[in-house]
Amino acid sequence: MSATRTFPLLPAGIPGIPGMDQLCHDSEGGSVFRSILDRVGDTWSLLVIGMLQPGPMRFTELLRSVPGISRRMLTLTLRQLERDGLVGRAAFAENPPRVEYRVTPLGETISGPVLALAHWVNEHSAQIERNRADYDAGLDGPDDLDVAVAASAG
Repeated sequence: MSATRTFPLLPAGIPGIPGMDQLCHDSEGGSVFRSILDRVGDTWSLLVIGMLQPGPMRFTELLRSVPGISRRMLTLTLRQLERDGLVGRAAFAENPPRVEYRVTPLGETISGPVLALAHWVNEHSAQIERNRADYDAGLDGPDDLDVAVAASAG
C-alpha cells in the first residue's frame, strides 16, 4: 500500500467547538441539517465532488470517472448538487454543444473534508473488510472493540 496523505479532522471534545448534539438542531427541528448532510454525505455526491475537485469535466468524462454510476444517477446527482450550489454547470454555444461541470466556491469548502474522508476510507478499508468478514462468520467482532473492552476491564 502506498503512503497516503492524511488530512486533519477535528477530534471530538474540543472546548469551544460544538459537538454533533449541538450542530444537528436548527430552527426546523434538525430537518435542514439532515437534508444537507444527506446530500453531501451520499455516495454519488461525494464521488462527484471529489472527481471535480481538480477542475471542470464534461458529463461523459465524469461518467467514465465515477465507478459504478449510471447516466441517470449522474444526471440526478449533478442536478441536486447544482441546486445546492456545490457544483456549477457551464454550457458553451458550440457545435456540438459542450457542457462542463465544476465545483463552485461553496463546493470547494467541502472538497477538503471529502478528500479527508476518502483518505480515511483508503487507510481503513482493509481493517473494515476484515471486521465485516469476522462478523459475517460469527466471530467475536471488531478488533478495536475487543481492545477497548479489555482496556476498560484492566
